[in-house]
Amino acid sequence: MIAQDTLVSFIRFIEETEQLKSTLRSAWTATGRHESTAEHTWRLALFASLFQPFYPELDWPKTLLMCLIHDLGELYGGDISAATLPDENEKYREERHAVEKVFGLLPPDTGKRYLAIWQEYNDNATPEAHLVKALDKAETILQHTQGKNPDGFDYAFNLEYGKTLFGDGGPLSALRKMLDERTAGKIGK
Repeated sequence: MIAQDTLVSFIRFIEETEQLKSTLRSAWTATGRHESTAEHTWRLALFASLFQPFYPELDWPKTLLMCLIHDLGELYGGDISAATLPDENEKYREERHAVEKVFGLLPPDTGKRYLAIWQEYNDNATPEAHLVKALDKAETILQHTQGKNPDGFDYAFNLEYGKTLFGDGGPLSALRKMLDERTAGKIGK
């Protein structure tokens, strides 16, 4: 049986994270509206699930949870586009503060586990984190090439964005080649 106070904390956490539905990113959807962080997160988790057969050694429940929580640091301060070249230390501090606050709504053991997985992602500390980081960049690049972007959109940014994460000589390398070809097609228009 689940304790009443546990259910209350789960509901508070889910209600708080609803804000990601309204947290806009710098990417544009195919219909020409700004994408939300929640939409990006959902598509990243779905994208990652497709790679499960190619990386059977990974802890897939943890990998998918990592996808779902990787951007919870944007909950209060919003998305900071990599294209703006933000101060990475300041960005990390702001996002760490946000996740500590939101994970603090959960029962202590759950909050600590989520924070550890979030940190693992940020540190690129495990094969799971590496895959999620690469696919996070890939999903963003796909959105850039799929979206109805404003005039003057910097497609060339995609060609270097997260490139070092894709050198596995396998599925990620093949994916990166395809992403770069799609980007080149957008630049050539």
